[in-house]
Amino acid sequence: MNKKPTVVIIDDSLLVRNILSDALTKKEEISVIATGKTGMDCIELAEKLKPDFIVLDIEMPIMDGLTALAEIKKKKLPSHVIMLSVLTQHGADATFKALELGAVDFIPKPSSGNQFSPEDIAAVLSLKIKGFSDSKRISPEPELRPDRPERQINKSFQKPIQVEAIGIGTSTGGPKALQTVFAGIPADFPKPIFVVQHMPAGFTKAFADRLNSLSKIHVKEAEQGDLVQVGTAYIAPGDYQMKVVSKGKDRIIELTHSEQVNGHRPSIEVLFDSLVESYGADHLLSMIMTGMGKDGSHAITNIHSKGGITLAQNEATSVVYGMNRVAVELGGIDFVLPVEELVPKMIELLKSRGN
Repeated sequence: MNKKPTVVIIDDSLLVRNILSDALTKKEEISVIATGKTGMDCIELAEKLKPDFIVLDIEMPIMDGLTALAEIKKKKLPSHVIMLSVLTQHGADATFKALELGAVDFIPKPSSGNQFSPEDIAAVLSLKIKGFSDSKRISPEPELRPDRPERQINKSFQKPIQVEAIGIGTSTGGPKALQTVFAGIPADFPKPIFVVQHMPAGFTKAFADRLNSLSKIHVKEAEQGDLVQVGTAYIAPGDYQMKVVSKGKDRIIELTHSEQVNGHRPSIEVLFDSLVESYGADHLLSMIMTGMGKDGSHAITNIHSKGGITLAQNEATSVVYGMNRVAVELGGIDFVLPVEELVPKMIELLKSRGN
């Protein structure tokens, strides 16, 4: 029998600590073992208790969350850190800094100013903790897993059919991985790129702006009716499904509040299926990257089976080898690569297809 994941909650608000602690304690598969209110408490409890997870606020007196996180990483303490983030530009910037420092994920902080109820936030937090724990348990021993899938090898990427669009799907661990990807894309990149990163509303605009500041191409949060341009990357906004639809010779971004797919809005599955409809699978290059669950894995396998090029981030560089693992196991991936090799391989494949 697997032991319950242990959790420490650090926030200077007694109300927030109580809300999250009470809600998680009701989830019988999670054990809250301590709480604290400063970064100093965080380091002390991390050293003493070595919890599986620390839920950590960013803004705190005495020592803030970013300083505490940096110290935890410096001391090589084993806890996975999930940040509590406020829905402001400053909060978003600090959140992305935390992910760069090694936090595995973040959730919106319970407050009167956001649209998330404390129950919703606690439910999301418990799903992340349980999903992350489960993904670590189900991963087989590395030596038992081939680096590349041997079955259903897709030979069609060798055909001289031009790639017209790039689709990328990612979740937990994605913000940092996508920074690596976008930093490597050359300024003259000749294709549009469409990205679903599972992220709540209020954060995707700041995330797109951050990627834009690091990238040589233009990166923006997608807007309803955007006319698709080459050399531009479109980030699906939180709480919207994003599709690419054909209108005459043009492609247009379509955003809707339609139902969640695989528990997500935006969903990778929805985006990838729309790209197949709009461009044709054999004109696509699609990547599936780090993240828990299975969103996008069936859609990318469909792209593979219809002649598109498919890449997956490997386990060693994934925060969670989940969606990408499922896609590999389904036989839907041509190349399984470390995150830093995805863009060089993409460019190599585009050249081989006459782009």
